[in-house]
Amino acid sequence: MSNTEEPADTPSEEEDFGDPRTYDPDFKGPVANRSCTDVLCCMIFLLCIIGYIVLGLVAWVHGDPRRAAYPTDSQGHFCGQKGTPNENKTILFYFNLLRCTSPSMMLNLQCPTTQICVSKCPEKFLTYVEMQLLYTKDKSYWEDYRQFCKTTAKPAKSLTQLLLDDDCPTAIFPSKPFLQRCFPDFSTKNGTLTIGSSMVFQDGNGKTRSVIELRDAANGINKLLDAKSLGLKVFEDYVTTWYWILIGLTIAMFLSWIFLILLRFIAGCLFWVFIIGVIGIIGYGIWYCYQEYTKLQEHPSSVLTIYDIGIQTSISMYFELKQTWFTFMIILCIIEVTVILMLIFLRNRIRVAIILLKEGSKAIGYIPSTLVYPALTFILLSICICYWVMTAVFLATSGVPVYKVIAPEGNCIHENQTCDPEMFNTTEIAKACPGALCSFAFYGGKSLYHQYIPTFHVYNLFVFLWLINFVIALGQCALAGAFATYYWAMRKPDDIPRYPLFTSFGRAIRYHTGSLAFGSLIIALIQMFKIILEYLDHRLKRTQNTLSKFLKCCLRCCFWCLENAIKFLNRNAYIMIAIYGRNFCRSAKDAFNLLMRNVLKVAVTDEVTYFVLFLGKILVAGSIGVLAFLFFTQRLPVIAQGPTSLNYYWVPLLTVIFGSYLIAHGFFSVYAMCVETIFICFCEDLERNDGSTEKPYFITPNLHGILIKKQLVPQKQKE
Repeated sequence: MSNTEEPADTPSEEEDFGDPRTYDPDFKGPVANRSCTDVLCCMIFLLCIIGYIVLGLVAWVHGDPRRAAYPTDSQGHFCGQKGTPNENKTILFYFNLLRCTSPSMMLNLQCPTTQICVSKCPEKFLTYVEMQLLYTKDKSYWEDYRQFCKTTAKPAKSLTQLLLDDDCPTAIFPSKPFLQRCFPDFSTKNGTLTIGSSMVFQDGNGKTRSVIELRDAANGINKLLDAKSLGLKVFEDYVTTWYWILIGLTIAMFLSWIFLILLRFIAGCLFWVFIIGVIGIIGYGIWYCYQEYTKLQEHPSSVLTIYDIGIQTSISMYFELKQTWFTFMIILCIIEVTVILMLIFLRNRIRVAIILLKEGSKAIGYIPSTLVYPALTFILLSICICYWVMTAVFLATSGVPVYKVIAPEGNCIHENQTCDPEMFNTTEIAKACPGALCSFAFYGGKSLYHQYIPTFHVYNLFVFLWLINFVIALGQCALAGAFATYYWAMRKPDDIPRYPLFTSFGRAIRYHTGSLAFGSLIIALIQMFKIILEYLDHRLKRTQNTLSKFLKCCLRCCFWCLENAIKFLNRNAYIMIAIYGRNFCRSAKDAFNLLMRNVLKVAVTDEVTYFVLFLGKILVAGSIGVLAFLFFTQRLPVIAQGPTSLNYYWVPLLTVIFGSYLIAHGFFSVYAMCVETIFICFCEDLERNDGSTEKPYFITPNLHGILIKKQLVPQKQKE
């Protein structure tokens, strides 16, 4: 073994991974004189943004988000829309719900029966024939029945003529509003499913039907409404709890700030707070899951509920199953054991990570503006997300009503052809296919814009991913430049220039937009491929065999590894860009070579430091999550009374937990970027200088000693 203090890499390593840096007396930190890099990619990026803005404006002109919120009758008119004849008719009524079991139901995604808007649902059993008999004695029967007919309907038609004109339903039965639609009012009698205290009813065509048939028809519609019903209920919950969600996220922001400030002074003590807090929160989750599992096991539900008949979204049903809570408990137990084992095996490296965090705390203490930068990143990301969502909604609701022929039995040769509802009854199609309907299908059109709407959706998603990754890259490059300025200041803080973060941000925007766009484009392409893979998996799910499922899992694993590897390399490339101002490819190559020349130190610093910071993120998100859970489930009445009219309490709960984690990630990422920048600069410092009076190290002696020690230990063991 060599007797020198400074470890040296082998000559073969130097040849494989480039030449080490040499001493440069003029190098004092990030290069000030630089030029624009990756100009071509910058121009492409700007053109994509301009196209994205144009797409949003065009979608805004053609789209109508109300189409996603209001139910639509067979003529394509909204139910409950203000300023229309249906303003007071907010509920959709199906003439013959039993037709919703037709094979064409799932093929056309539309129930093959006439649908109109009504102000209320039927409250009793009554057929059209019975109504006609009673009408001769009491005119009020027609007044009640006509609410569920077209405005042009008359009470004097025969049943045959009624079926031909399709003006009224042949029968009505007790119903209640559900998702702004009239659904059968199911109930239970001695454990048996009934409707209006009856198990059978007349369908108005002379046939006796069972309540089971009606349930199957209702379930057929429910399959088409699951996604929309979930979205509407989630939206209602957000409207009810948005104020409390903002309070929870604000608390998470202040808690993250407090942790970052405390890291400056008590990093070692705070680490144990992270450990105890995370273990305690996971332990509370295990205990709660066990309580729910025990309760459901001891008191299983014996009453037929709305879940049993299928008129409900499937997500909520899972929380009523003991298997769900048992699965959660097992997962949390595995996480708890994993965290404890990692703490045991990484205890020595965690000490190094704590010292690195202390050094990072000094840098952040000298540049406090870096603690505010995550707020700017959060605002930019929020703008990108909101613009993407609004563009997607307007694109999805673009077009004019398109009507198609729908046959109840699915045996019409003209089925799925476009038609005109006003002229349909006089066409040959109506004569060739008795009972066929010209019903509203979707919003679309034949213009060039409408033909390329699927392509616009793909473009909207891709540019969104590119923008999100660009905002993250911009933040990383700006922070790296500020922390590199701190590191290469010999006398800290006297030699640190004024406004280092602002200066670094300006350099990144002015000179390196193209390079940052280049790096973020690579990540966006990988993420886009992952989304396409998931889409194909969803579409081809029924045709998959064991081999295809195995290949799918392998592709997922490969893309996950590739994405994380590219993100790691990009992050270090952005540090090199911030320091030297070179293009992306050259910076990525220099960063890779530098890391490989110091591969032993990499194993000591990055991942362990990220693990410690990850515990902090979990503690913030977990603490706010526990408080939100107790609040939204009415377990904190002493402190505050939570909302009592929630459809799903897990909607605001998961929003608060996920949002708190993102906020904590934004703040703790400042520390992560600080540590990684200091580490890169340290590796450069070791190659440029030797610690002598002429070539002094810029790093503090304490950190220099422990990093060198950690690198020497594996070499001694090897020899």
